[in-house]
Amino acid sequence: MARLPEEEHPNKAFGWAARDTSGVLSPFKFSRRATGEKDVAFKVLYCGICHSDLHKVKNEWGTSVYPLVPGHEIVGEVTEVGSKVGKFKVGDKVGVGCMVGSCHSCDNCTNNLENYCPKMILTYSAKYYDGTITYGGYSDTMIADEHFVVLIPDNLPLDAAAPLLCAGITVYSPLRFYGLDKPDLHVGVVGLGGLGHMAVKFAKAMGAKVTVISTSPNKKKEALENLGADSFLVSRDQDQLKAANGTLDGITDTVSAQHPLLPLLGLLKANGKLILVGAPAKPLELAAFSLLQGRKVVGGSMIGGMKETQEMIDFAAKHSIKPEIEVIAMDYVNTAMERLLKADVKYRFVIDIGNTLKATS
Repeated sequence: MARLPEEEHPNKAFGWAARDTSGVLSPFKFSRRATGEKDVAFKVLYCGICHSDLHKVKNEWGTSVYPLVPGHEIVGEVTEVGSKVGKFKVGDKVGVGCMVGSCHSCDNCTNNLENYCPKMILTYSAKYYDGTITYGGYSDTMIADEHFVVLIPDNLPLDAAAPLLCAGITVYSPLRFYGLDKPDLHVGVVGLGGLGHMAVKFAKAMGAKVTVISTSPNKKKEALENLGADSFLVSRDQDQLKAANGTLDGITDTVSAQHPLLPLLGLLKANGKLILVGAPAKPLELAAFSLLQGRKVVGGSMIGGMKETQEMIDFAAKHSIKPEIEVIAMDYVNTAMERLLKADVKYRFVIDIGNTLKATS
């Protein structure tokens, strides 16, 4: 007979979980494994709400396992380390992002690309090495192999650090890999949400000229004055698009809804790159001629490896890059999910786990 979640492991834990496809979260008792020799255990202080949490609690991708404790933008303070842990000590501020395991032996793992390992283990709602289901950061404690833990520099506020562990690395990695991190390049960012606003901040810090491309004219002031973009295009305005044709070296497309790619490819210079980091549910239409004329490339990217994630966190600390966040209490999480569905947040919700989870237990 299957053991109850609170009896699977020796260490008691408490969080909020979804029980079914309604996606409604409520208090949940479970357990975490004992600290192994290479494990880092920490008290969770903050956890960001990612758009994928919304998809997962409702099983919209068909992979969810219930009960489901979401959260893969997790930061906190180390409480215990295993005997063979060399990188962390008790009291360190640390974070865990989207993954907690990989095979460590495939080509991707040996090249610091654990995020592309065929056996990569997600931080929640996945099967761990021991056969138990992983639980995420909407909880009081977290434990992970030190390989999948990052150190948060002292000058980076913990609440703002949380969304960097998914949204931050999701946009940082493709800017680096596709060579869009050079000063004086002109980079477009499509969509000004949780991912898009981070893409603007990272690209600007790398020295690029940045144009925000959005369907919403009312985001122009925010893009130019608050986020520091250099210019703004309304993607439905044909005159604006025509005037900007052939001006961009690359585009980071963060949009998760259906949208036409053809106008975006027109904005690229010859050899330009359109990089998708959003994941629309249905296939996008791509006309071959739009690539042939100008030797253009459409690419993709998904989070980043652990070495690059630490590099991104350090870069953010050095350049004072912080996401725009709205800090909420744990018991506000279901309302936050409803607001996220309507894109009613600037630009990332972060749950104050340390101060508000206990009050609801």
